[in-house]
Amino acid sequence: MEIIRTVAWMKEKSRGARTEQQIVGFVPTMGALHAGHIALVERARKECSPVYASIFLNPKQFGANEDLAKYPRPLEIDAEKLTAANVDGLFLPSAVEIYPSDFSTYVEVEGLSNRLEGRTRPGHFRGVTTVVLKLLEIVQPQFAYFGRKDAQQVRIIQQMVRDLNLDVEIVVCPIIREADGLAMSSRNAYLAGEQRTAATVLYRALQVAQAEISAGVRDALQLQEAMRSVLLKEPLAKIDYAEIVDAEMFEPVVKVNKGSYALLAVYVGRTRLIDNLFIDVQGDQAQTEL
Repeated sequence: MEIIRTVAWMKEKSRGARTEQQIVGFVPTMGALHAGHIALVERARKECSPVYASIFLNPKQFGANEDLAKYPRPLEIDAEKLTAANVDGLFLPSAVEIYPSDFSTYVEVEGLSNRLEGRTRPGHFRGVTTVVLKLLEIVQPQFAYFGRKDAQQVRIIQQMVRDLNLDVEIVVCPIIREADGLAMSSRNAYLAGEQRTAATVLYRALQVAQAEISAGVRDALQLQEAMRSVLLKEPLAKIDYAEIVDAEMFEPVVKVNKGSYALLAVYVGRTRLIDNLFIDVQGDQAQTEL
């Protein structure tokens, strides 16, 4: 696996692949890789060649009181995992390579960026869309792969790609979970002992919502209360939000009658975790995906 540290060289590699009529796949990450990231790479390998990944801990998407300083950075281990997954090249730029000292341009998807995660983390999605746009322009992939755990983020990126007429397809891949249901996340490394056990409450709350939907419940308030009742029984959990929203604009719904999400954001100790259940309603039938 080749390590690529400069924007100029990454662009040159991608231009060469496209000139040879190759299909470039791209998996952007912030490092601290887990099986969820590797699943994205494996999907990309099935559909593309070459496949590039990036590791860039983006400072623009962290707020003043968030965990940028302590975010895990196991670079050597990450590189070994990507090599084992047959990634062709790792784009590993420095912060100044992405954000020169005179950097002053940002991208923001209005509306979608102000809800839920955006409400809790002001400016977060502006940082996400700015860096993702830059990475897509640098790597120039035909396909870019993202996990559905960050459902709102993926939807915002899709909107940005559509609005700006970018020549890339965003491929959304299923959530990868631990054996006990906890959605894989780099921040799970902060959990230990009883907090790690308590973190499974998110999955259990979504399972209850899934069971309610299977039983025919479509009332959003009833589903929200079902999730909250599970979460409130866990003393180490503090609810940020537990909401049912439509899958297009992430606005609250009264009844689940089309594509929707049950979304959770919960603090376990000082670690903030998110998870979701996708709900697809067709007539009287509903399919859900955890």
